[in-house]
Amino acid sequence: MQVATSSLIQDLPVSQSYINGAWVDTQGTACVDVINPSDESVLTSVRMGSQQDVDSAVAAARAAFESWSETTAEQRLALLDGLLAQFDMMAESFARLISAEMGAPLTYARTAQVPLAKAHIQTARDNLQRYPFTQLRGTTAIVKEPIGVAALITPWNWPLYQITAKVAPALAAGCTVVLKPSELSPLSALAFAQAVHEAGFPAGVFNLVNGDGAVVGTALSEHNDVDMISITGSTRAGILVAQAAAKTVKRVAQELGGKSPNLLLPDADFNTAVTAGIAAGMRNCGQSCSAPTRMLVPRERLEEVEALAVTAVNGFILDVADNEHATHGPLANKAQFDRVQTMIQKGLDEGARCIVGGTGKPDHLPTGYFARPTVFSDVTTNMAVAQEEIFGPVICLIPYDSLEEAVLIANDTVYGLGAHVQSQDLTLARKVARKIRSGQVHINYPAWDPQAPFGGYKQSGTGREYGMEGLEEYLETKAIVGYAQPE
Repeated sequence: MQVATSSLIQDLPVSQSYINGAWVDTQGTACVDVINPSDESVLTSVRMGSQQDVDSAVAAARAAFESWSETTAEQRLALLDGLLAQFDMMAESFARLISAEMGAPLTYARTAQVPLAKAHIQTARDNLQRYPFTQLRGTTAIVKEPIGVAALITPWNWPLYQITAKVAPALAAGCTVVLKPSELSPLSALAFAQAVHEAGFPAGVFNLVNGDGAVVGTALSEHNDVDMISITGSTRAGILVAQAAAKTVKRVAQELGGKSPNLLLPDADFNTAVTAGIAAGMRNCGQSCSAPTRMLVPRERLEEVEALAVTAVNGFILDVADNEHATHGPLANKAQFDRVQTMIQKGLDEGARCIVGGTGKPDHLPTGYFARPTVFSDVTTNMAVAQEEIFGPVICLIPYDSLEEAVLIANDTVYGLGAHVQSQDLTLARKVARKIRSGQVHINYPAWDPQAPFGGYKQSGTGREYGMEGLEEYLETKAIVGYAQPE
C-alpha cells in the first residue's frame, strides 16, 4: 500500500538539521515555504540554517574525519551497500517527494530522477572497489588520500540525483561531508539524510543543513575547516562561491550553466534526430544544465526540421505532476516560470520565429507554473535566446550553411558543458565531436553513462563529476619519495 505524499511530508524533520548522527533543532529563525508547482499550494515550511548550524555541522564533520579517513575500502563498501538497500526501500517515497517539490511528472520521477540518483551511488561503490589508492612510480609511492571535509551545494532541478552525484563519491573517497540542498526542493534531501542514518554511517560523516546561498552557502564557502566545496548551480552562484572560497584557498569544484548545441549533420536521419532532439532538449521541462537547446540544422532542411519539431512538441502531455500519464509537468518554481516567460518574449522581440508554443500558460492549466513548450526558428547566434541559459522548455533552431560554420556556431557560447552530434557517418561524427569545446559530447543519442565524467569548459565550471574522475575530485595526491628502496 502506497503512503500518501502528504503523509510522507508530515513525517519529515523540516525544522531540524542532521548533525553528528542525529536530528537536532535548527538554530536559524527564518523559514521558507516549499511550494507545489502544480497548483501553487504550500506543501510545508522548512527552517533555514544559520552560521551556528554550519559551525556545528562542520565541527562534527571535522571530528569524524580522522577515523573515517582511516576506514578501509571494504568498510566503506559495506556502508554504501547499506545505502543502496535503503534506496530500494525508499524509491517510491523519493519519487513522490521529488514530484511534489519540483514538479517532475510522477512517472518521470520514478523512471529517471530516482533510478539515476541510485546509479551514482552504485557507480561510486563500484569504483571504490577497484580504485588504486597507492601506486608505485619507481621508488616513489603516489598516494591518493581524502581531501577532508567537503561542503556540497546542490540545486533544485535534479534534487536527489545531484546529491548522490556528490555525496556518494565523497564518502567513497573517505571524506566527511556537509550538504546544503536547495531551499526550493529540500524534501527529498531530508529523506536522503534519513536513508544515510538508517544505513548506519558513523556520526559526523554525513551532515545536512538546509538554508539559502546567502547565509549557509556563504558560511560553508568561507569556513576555515572546510577543505573543499562542490557546487552545482548557476554560473552566477558558482562565481560567488569561488570568490568566498578563495579566502581560505580551498578546492572548488563547479558544475554550472550550459547552452548545449545539437548539431545535425546533413547525412543524419532527420526524423529520428529531430524527434529525439526535441525530447532531449525538453526533458525535465528543459531544466537541465546540459539540455541540448540549440539545434543546428542545414539551412536547406530547415522547413523539414520545423515540421518534425512541431509534431514532436504536439505529442507531449502537459499536466499536473501526479498525473501518471503526463510527459511534462510545471516548471519548478515561480522565479523560473517568470524567467522562461521573459526569455520567450525576448525571442519574439528579437525577431525569432515562434513555430510552436509562446508566452503564457496552456489554456487547460491556468494554475501552476506551466510554460508552453516552445520552439523558435530562424534564430541567429547573436540573439539572447541563443546565448543565455533559459532553463525551460525552449529550443532554438539555428540554420547553418557549411560544416565549418556549424562548428563555429556550436562553440559560439560562453558555456561548454554538453553537446550532441547526429550523423550516420561515425568517423565524421567523431571528428566533429573533437572540434566542439565541451566537457561531454554525445553521438547519436547514446544511453546515459554514469561512468562518463561530467563537467564543463569555459563558464560551465571546473572539475568533473561521475565516474572515476568524480571519485578523484575528492582526493589529494601525495608523493612519498623513497617509499621503496632501490634494489
